Amino acid sequence: MFNPLYAQKKLNMANTIKKATGDFGNLIVLSGPSGVGKGTVIRKLLTLLPNVIRSTSVTTRDPRPGEVEDVDYFFKSKNEFEALIEADAFLEWALYADNYYGTLKEFVSEKQRLGLDVILEIEVQGARQVKAIKNDIILIFISPPDFTTLESRLRHRATDSDSSIESRLKTARLELAARSMFDYEVINEDLDEAVHDLLHIIKAQRLKIHKG
Repeated sequence: MFNPLYAQKKLNMANTIKKATGDFGNLIVLSGPSGVGKGTVIRKLLTLLPNVIRSTSVTTRDPRPGEVEDVDYFFKSKNEFEALIEADAFLEWALYADNYYGTLKEFVSEKQRLGLDVILEIEVQGARQVKAIKNDIILIFISPPDFTTLESRLRHRATDSDSSIESRLKTARLELAARSMFDYEVINEDLDEAVHDLLHIIKAQRLKIHKG
């Protein structure tokens, strides 16, 4: 089982292992408003492109039916999560709906050292945190074709109350206004086309010559 506290102790020394031969995986931060289809795009991408994984986040919320420890999330108590905050173990973390969510530095670094590209599916707030501490990342924003389509998708999911949907739409307007902080924008109007665009961005980054 992945031990985040032990793994964090290895991080500073382990980061020196990064090789000059270019086989260190890329870190891809993928964000966008709720309901835009980020998860659907990523799931299809993972079936088409080798050597890329989706990062597993840490959360303090209870597991949902069918969710698997170490696969869907690392499930921790509030005290365990706060101990990880104190240990500076997170690339980014946030408190959302009374539960903590975060991305472990060492989990990401460990996968990159294996030559795997790692996708972080996080909110814009989290993307800002990662951008502030890492300059070797790829920032991709998934946009809806228009705001009306986004609202329709949220309402047709039938998983949120009207007040929750209105809150998500308010947040979405702010997130869409932050697109300029990202390197690429992929518009998810047609799923196959969006996946195709994302795939080619990742492939292009793998071919990039890293200087310095």
